Amino acid sequence: MQQPWTLPWLCALLLGLMGFLVSGSDFQHHKYEDMVRALFAVQSECPYITRIYSIGHSVEGRHLYVLEFSDNPGIHEALEPEFKYVGNMHGNEVVGRELLIKFSQFLCEEYRARNQRIVRLIHDTRIHILPSMNPDGYEVAARQGPEFNGYLVGRGNAKEIDLNRDFPDLNALMYYYEKTKGRNHHLPLPDNWEHQVQPETLAVIKWMQNYNFILSANLHGGAVVANYPFDKSRDGRVRGRTTYSATPDDKIFRKLARTYSYAHGWMHKGWNCGDYFDEGITNGASWYSLSKGMQDFNYLYTNCFEITLELSCDKFPPASALPREWLGNREALVSYLEQVHHGIKGMVYDENNNPISKAEISVAGINHDVTAGVDGDYFRLLLPGTYTVTASAPGYLPFTSTVTVGPAEAIQLHFYLKPAPKQNLKVKPHHGRRNLSSPKAPLKLGPR
Repeated sequence: MQQPWTLPWLCALLLGLMGFLVSGSDFQHHKYEDMVRALFAVQSECPYITRIYSIGHSVEGRHLYVLEFSDNPGIHEALEPEFKYVGNMHGNEVVGRELLIKFSQFLCEEYRARNQRIVRLIHDTRIHILPSMNPDGYEVAARQGPEFNGYLVGRGNAKEIDLNRDFPDLNALMYYYEKTKGRNHHLPLPDNWEHQVQPETLAVIKWMQNYNFILSANLHGGAVVANYPFDKSRDGRVRGRTTYSATPDDKIFRKLARTYSYAHGWMHKGWNCGDYFDEGITNGASWYSLSKGMQDFNYLYTNCFEITLELSCDKFPPASALPREWLGNREALVSYLEQVHHGIKGMVYDENNNPISKAEISVAGINHDVTAGVDGDYFRLLLPGTYTVTASAPGYLPFTSTVTVGPAEAIQLHFYLKPAPKQNLKVKPHHGRRNLSSPKAPLKLGPR
């Protein structure tokens, strides 16, 4: 029987044959100025498919630069999903930072070499790469260097705040709503939240508000495992005991985590860094409970599904270790990114073919809805199967369709909503047949 990691490794071999040669001289640790130069060098090499923008500043005033890849940089194209990679959230966990710099160079090089897998990915996806969310912490860690770096030195930002414990805690509200049948997505932020978080956290939350990210990964170090939500246990009263805390999308999260693990050089083997994780994946709360983390916040506040990737036993390895890390992660970074193209996607229109923004998309049997973007397009990650899907929006009659999702690319499922009768807005959903026609209006308009 064919092993589940055979296909990814064949893909990795092809990428290796088509990509540039990897040698120790290609790798180095990048301090802030070096990282900025490296990002702008990529932009200079591939100016027509890249854009650099800043989402804000660190405590010490360093830019949080993002490198975007797209065939139309700076533009959201309808039905083209937004994806993000975030590295170096903990300043002393540097492998993710270096991998994302290298991954950016790789995408540019492979696009120029006309690698059709990479060309298609960049043409069909808007990719955002934030190599360092915590540049201040990195500088603290880098001053000690790989040989002398302590486990916590540089972990936090310049104020020594752990950024992965700094997001608004929406889990507690979600767990309450589960009991009271309240809202199951896009939970409200607490009052004055902007004054309760660090500048780096604020910048990332504003980033999430400005881009309709669908899939994401947050790169960490200190273990080797793909970690998926929820990070926070539903039973915070039990000390010294871990409990599995599943999201309504637990099956798809497990699949996403396995995608990275089995495409990785050794993560899927389970035994790493003295720990064992079956298939190289773990539920966050089952490992240990964590409050105010970024991956849970993504799921509860936005349309984005995020997992946390622990990529190395050594948080700050010597530069000589980086080539092996790149070869172990290169195919996994590509394979995981490709997962954004699974499930269903489509447009939500009114009867005059005008897009309806913020329409809600619900899937029967999965208690977590997503919303359409400002241009009326939506994306819903799903495993293969048959689903009953309903689109609804204030002032319109809900519309329900049945759709069968396969293992290949996302099925297009469009909705056309009719205005609700003014005298009675509470009506039963109208059932109809799946509409796979193209949009009729031109529509060019992101350890633990």
